[in-house]
Amino acid sequence: MEVSSNILSEGTYLWLWLGYVLCVLLAIRLASWRRLLVREQWHVFLGSSVALMLLWHVRVSVDPAWSFHLLGVTAITLMFGWALAIVIGALAETALVLNGVLEWQGFALNALLLVVVPVTLTQFILVLVRSLLPKHFFVYILVNAFLTAGLAALTSGLLASLVLLGGEVYAWSHLQETLFPFFPLMFLPEAIINGWLVTILVLYRPDWVVSFDDRLYLQGR
Repeated sequence: MEVSSNILSEGTYLWLWLGYVLCVLLAIRLASWRRLLVREQWHVFLGSSVALMLLWHVRVSVDPAWSFHLLGVTAITLMFGWALAIVIGALAETALVLNGVLEWQGFALNALLLVVVPVTLTQFILVLVRSLLPKHFFVYILVNAFLTAGLAALTSGLLASLVLLGGEVYAWSHLQETLFPFFPLMFLPEAIINGWLVTILVLYRPDWVVSFDDRLYLQGR
């Protein structure tokens, strides 16, 4: 869920920019750039950036203060890892600004809500599931792809709602009537699209999914 600009104070936007820039710098520092030296992986990286940008162009504007589009970042995180997923998200957000879809002032806020938070949550759940649950193909698909994608979208939507409340754009009662009824329409497609995409990739192009290892999830099963 994307939030419009000019709903928070200028000082708040400066702090958001600072936090986001630090996240991007950390991602650039930690990213596995050597992986992209392989020509095929470089093409997958560029293609994923363009695909994410196109996905974010398809949106529904129900209210002037917010609009909805699918995230797709759970699949991107499972494919590339936390750092490169942050970079891909930054490229897609920049493309939206250059195309006039998003204003620069709201760039950091929406990048944190739509990229940093769901990407970090996806990576955290991946590590947690590997530690606590059996290393099984269906656990990976159902939990890390389907369920995590829905949870990431839910978390992003709830945080965006808190931003609208904190900016005193709408009262809680108004959000209950106009925003929260759309939540199931946001999270179910998110889970299905990310889940099916990851399933197809691990079946036919597992080398494109850095978080998936045949020896870990399939060997001896």
